[in-house]
Amino acid sequence: MTAATDRSPDDTLPIDIDDIRAAAARLAGVAHRTPVLTSRTLDERVGGSVFLKAENLQRMGAFKFRGAYNAVAALDPDVRSRGVVAFSSGNHAQAVALAARLHAIPATIVMPTDAPPAKLAATRGYGAEVVTYDRYTEDRAAIGARIAAERGASLIPPFDHPAVMAGAGTVGLELFEEVGPLDALLVCTGGGGLLSGCAVAAHALSPGTAVIGVEPEAGDDFKRSWESGQRVGLDAVPRTIADGQQTMMPGELTFAVARQRVAGFALVSDAEILAAMAFAFERLRVVVEPSGATALAAVLAGKVETAGRRIGVTLSGGNVGLGQFVELFRG
Repeated sequence: MTAATDRSPDDTLPIDIDDIRAAAARLAGVAHRTPVLTSRTLDERVGGSVFLKAENLQRMGAFKFRGAYNAVAALDPDVRSRGVVAFSSGNHAQAVALAARLHAIPATIVMPTDAPPAKLAATRGYGAEVVTYDRYTEDRAAIGARIAAERGASLIPPFDHPAVMAGAGTVGLELFEEVGPLDALLVCTGGGGLLSGCAVAAHALSPGTAVIGVEPEAGDDFKRSWESGQRVGLDAVPRTIADGQQTMMPGELTFAVARQRVAGFALVSDAEILAAMAFAFERLRVVVEPSGATALAAVLAGKVETAGRRIGVTLSGGNVGLGQFVELFRG
């Protein structure tokens, strides 16, 4: 894990705790207040007290529903009626599709051709139109922006959007409300929506908490950026089983929060991610997808200090089909 460095205070961050509380009000009665899981076996293994926020049990199977629904609900009704467009490898795609369905508006989702079949099927199942692209040769953001402009629809990006970030921050809000202060909070990190939202919640509700982002080793763009003090892009799409964390550069808004509110980063290998998925399945009796297991992987692999400490962990999603799940472990 990278150690924290001195960072000057910044009162101009894109979201604050009031935005997260407003998102919680919009989500009340719509999103699940997901359980916090504990495991004596896990606690004994790491020598601390671990609290797992089970967003794999959220509607559509991931925390992404929170940000997507908040962003759609926050739109002016006349603007919202023209529909929404999003780009995503899977979970944000499903989240926006479901949020659009709940608001009875059209949704168009730009997804990579190699997105997990279960995520493609679920997105279409929620009624969205899916436009596919090659993630290794085409620019999904450009495709999404073009479609939104052509249709007069609102573009809802997967992480770099204040309402999306605030919605994701309700994960941290609920966790601190339920378990109180933590020594550290480990957050699965792709583009940084969940990380930034949770970091803002932690700063307001448990200022002594060290918020740590967790990335796959092959996709360490956030860690590199945080260390250099400016956004750094990767040369190619990361090759990792954590498809939801195959980002190439942090978001501009999410990085602004991370610079001020995040204490460091940890990296985990694909093998460590699989070990975490197996632990969750065998010991917790829950299914977690690769991207949703990285924070747990960091705890199990000893990437952060846990002895005698209270540790929060996000299980950020559980959208992995049976065939993919079996194939991952067979491989």
